[in-house]
Amino acid sequence: MFFYQIALLGSPLETLTYHYDAELSVGTQVSLTLSNRQMSGVVIELTEKPDFKTHSILEISDFIYSDTQVKMAQFMAEYYGCSLGEALNLFVPFMHYDTATEQVPFAYANAEFYPQGAQCLQAGGPPTVTCSYTPITITLSPLQSEALDFIRSQPVSLLFGDTGAGKSEIYMRRMDEILSEGKRALLLLPEISLTPQMEDRFKKHFGEVFVLWHSKMTPKQKKVTLEKIIDGRARIVAGPRSALFLPIADLGLIVVDEEHDESYKSSSRPRYNARDMAVFLGNLMKIPVVLGSATPSLSSYSKYPFTRLRGGYYETKRTFVFEPSVESLSFTIDAEIQSNYIAGHQGIVFIPTRANFKYLVCEGCGSTVECPFCSVGMSLHRNARALKCHYCAYTEVLPKVCPKCHSPQLTSSRLGTAEAVEHFKQENPDLTIAQFDRDVITTQNKLTKVLKAFNRREIDLLVGTQMLSKGHDYHDIALAVVMGIDNLLGQADYRAREKALSLLIQIAGRSGRKHSSTVIVQSFNESFFRSYLEDYEEFLKDEQKLREGRYPPTKKLARLLYAHKNGIKAKGAMEEAVAILRGFREIDIVGFGASPIERIADKYRFQILLRSDKSTDLIRAIKSVKSPLCEIDMDPIEFT
Repeated sequence: MFFYQIALLGSPLETLTYHYDAELSVGTQVSLTLSNRQMSGVVIELTEKPDFKTHSILEISDFIYSDTQVKMAQFMAEYYGCSLGEALNLFVPFMHYDTATEQVPFAYANAEFYPQGAQCLQAGGPPTVTCSYTPITITLSPLQSEALDFIRSQPVSLLFGDTGAGKSEIYMRRMDEILSEGKRALLLLPEISLTPQMEDRFKKHFGEVFVLWHSKMTPKQKKVTLEKIIDGRARIVAGPRSALFLPIADLGLIVVDEEHDESYKSSSRPRYNARDMAVFLGNLMKIPVVLGSATPSLSSYSKYPFTRLRGGYYETKRTFVFEPSVESLSFTIDAEIQSNYIAGHQGIVFIPTRANFKYLVCEGCGSTVECPFCSVGMSLHRNARALKCHYCAYTEVLPKVCPKCHSPQLTSSRLGTAEAVEHFKQENPDLTIAQFDRDVITTQNKLTKVLKAFNRREIDLLVGTQMLSKGHDYHDIALAVVMGIDNLLGQADYRAREKALSLLIQIAGRSGRKHSSTVIVQSFNESFFRSYLEDYEEFLKDEQKLREGRYPPTKKLARLLYAHKNGIKAKGAMEEAVAILRGFREIDIVGFGASPIERIADKYRFQILLRSDKSTDLIRAIKSVKSPLCEIDMDPIEFT
């Protein structure tokens, strides 16, 4: 009889001991029971016979987690404060190969992958897989060639390249080299950057060896794509943060584009950062990692060697016009949109909130119509004639009177994309205008349809949210309007300046690819933005000095979140933790109390923000206050 420590997939429990009558490899996925429920688990290690009775493993599956996947999950469990089963649940396992039936077209044995290549046949291994690939020569400029030489020479490098400077071409040339070595490459991008245009560009170069993985794929599409990844036909895999956990054998390169993007940080347990985990995986596998951005995070700029790629392919002039105004649809904006249309060009309008307005407010008593389960106002979605909570998704029919004082005087505050589209259509009836946010772009097909229509010039103006700033390389955008940027700059967040400036540069960078362009910015902070618009690196240097000794990257932060339907319990758990944490001299308690949004999904929320010089000191302190009510957020980027 053999005894094993098993991690239960998706469970917050620590590893449990089970027995089996045969020897199993570490990483093997198994079926077992826990409290009369059948669950899946992963073999972590062989252990001694315990002094208590154990249950038997029920069944051995065809799936196995590689040594690399198990080691990566163990690190994530330790660093991000989750269970090993929760970390492993992120990964897609590999498959055992049955030489008798040859039903599984991928082999895995003794923690060593069978080599994959143009001819993937191995003695006792999977059937031949044809991976034909004829690279198209990409001619690089002298500056691009220098950047390529630099990233070749570094285990981890930052490609700090201006918008339009040709980062994608450098990625593809480096991937060509990796493929010629019989290895594969992984390209991570924010989900909203996985555009049809990006897919077309990479497919044109790599052909059928390139595959895309993302959340909007149908189950059938995911199955087909996964088969290509498993059997080796897919040599270049692109996707959002979840792609980091795909079973890619012979990985030789990881590229993280738009590395500054917040979507790489998971907002649910485990709250990992895919950019940081990509670097960890590269170090674990001893393969190079390239981070790329026009506006890199201060964290990456401070930590990794970088090469600066300035300029772009198009010598055009970009003029910034600042309008000292609150977020509003002004005469200046209407006039510029009309002029741009008459000149035969396209434009984009950025608004930081989706839906029609952020909140519905009663003019009688001044109260906001709040979600019954969260302490936030609900957003007005006029097209659906409904109010929706953007935190718990609760939706109700648009009320005719105030729920508190029954006044019929309900008004909206803050501008949204739907109302802006309606306004521009009234002011410019000849324009073809499209709304570009998650309320409208709900599927990959809709995204493809809108962007293709924009590319064919069937759409004159796109009005949207942050989706506008990613992955769109259309050359006739001669006008960009940026509204509400001061709302981002004024957030209670140590990264507010970085986020606001980065977003402005990213959106402005969508314009002026072919023609000179105008960028209208509604802001009362012109002096701040103008200081750094032409030199983001100067901003990073100044910001580094400003944060020195207080915030990352020179300090480490952790946020402890306490939530329960009983607010007294949640608050009590937080206060108990604060009392214990005060005994750790190596950490600072920056603050604690009710979360800015105190209730979400009918749970009351309290938080503690910790600071220290070392992650190890934070982890040790956090372990001392571990609680079922506590969720750990290491390296937090969101504070509400």
